[in-house]
Amino acid sequence: MRLYYAPKTISVAVAIALYEAEIAFEMYPVNFRNSEQTKPEYLAINPKGRVPTLEVDDERLSETGALLEYVAALKPEAKLTPTNPVEAAHMRSVMFYLASTMHVNHAHKMRGSRWADLADSHADMTAKVPETMTQSAHYIQENCLRGDYVLGSQLSIADPYLFVICTWLEGDGVDLSQLPIIAGFIDRMRNRPSVQKAIENGMLSA
Repeated sequence: MRLYYAPKTISVAVAIALYEAEIAFEMYPVNFRNSEQTKPEYLAINPKGRVPTLEVDDERLSETGALLEYVAALKPEAKLTPTNPVEAAHMRSVMFYLASTMHVNHAHKMRGSRWADLADSHADMTAKVPETMTQSAHYIQENCLRGDYVLGSQLSIADPYLFVICTWLEGDGVDLSQLPIIAGFIDRMRNRPSVQKAIENGMLSA
C-alpha cells in the first residue's frame, strides 16, 4: 500500500487514519512546489492531478472521504466508523460538508484559477476567504463537534479530515480565540500519537 500525499494538504488526513488503524503503508510525497502533480508521471497515477492517491495492489484509489472509508473498512476493530446508523450519518454529513463547502472555501485563496481567469476575480475570491472560513468554522463548532470529537468521546474518520482543515484556519485569517471548542479539538488531535507520527514524518508542522 502506497500513499501519495503532499505535506499540509488534506491527503495527510488519510495518513493519520492509517496510523490510527495501525495499517502499514509506504509514503510517497508529491512535490507541489515543483508542480509534480501536473506532470505526466503523476497524471498516469491520478488523472485528476490531486492528492491523495492510495495504491492498493493493482488499484489506484482517490478522494479523501473514500480513502478514509476504505481505511475504516480494512480495520473494523479500530472502530473508526460507528455502527449506529444515525451516528454514521452525522459523521458522513460532516465529511461531506468539509469536502463540498469548507475545503472549497479554502481553495479560493490559492486555487482561484479553477473558477475564474481574471486576476481581479482571483483577488476577490482570496479576499473572501477569511469570511467564508470563519463562517464554516462557526458552523462546525456549533453543529458538528459533539464533545471531544465529531461523535463525542469516540474518534472517527471524520476527525482526521476535520483536523487537517482546522490546521489551515489561522492562515486563512480565522480568529481561533473566538472558537474555543475548535481550538480544544485541534490541541486534542495534536496530542494523539497518530498526529505526532505525521508531524515526525514531515507531513504537518509541529
